Amino acid sequence: MKILLVDDSRTIRNIQKNVLKQLGHTDVLEAEDGVQALSIFKEQAPALILIDWNMPNMDGITLVRKIREINTSVPLIMCTTEAEKTRILEAVKAGVNNYIVKPFTVESLGEKIEQTLSKMAAAT
Repeated sequence: MKILLVDDSRTIRNIQKNVLKQLGHTDVLEAEDGVQALSIFKEQAPALILIDWNMPNMDGITLVRKIREINTSVPLIMCTTEAEKTRILEAVKAGVNNYIVKPFTVESLGEKIEQTLSKMAAAT
């Protein structure tokens, strides 16, 4: 399964990549902002996208909206430090399938991915 990590911090992307590897996911693409992510999304069609909220050029919420204009079914998980309920609701309204607050553990990210994918599978 191809997974796209979208985060402006290389360190965070490396941490997420290590977590994904521990969960058995090795086909990982990376983008450092929404603009780059949108282009990768259109070219490579990842099966799951982990998106940070706060990034330069195009933030995560804008990216979610743009992806949803093109594809309503690809699973999107917002991985962010934004923990306020209003932010979570805004992300859900924009079209994310799940939300995880940084920092997170291998187990919690694994659970979110599992939840999201099984919810998506049940919906099809």
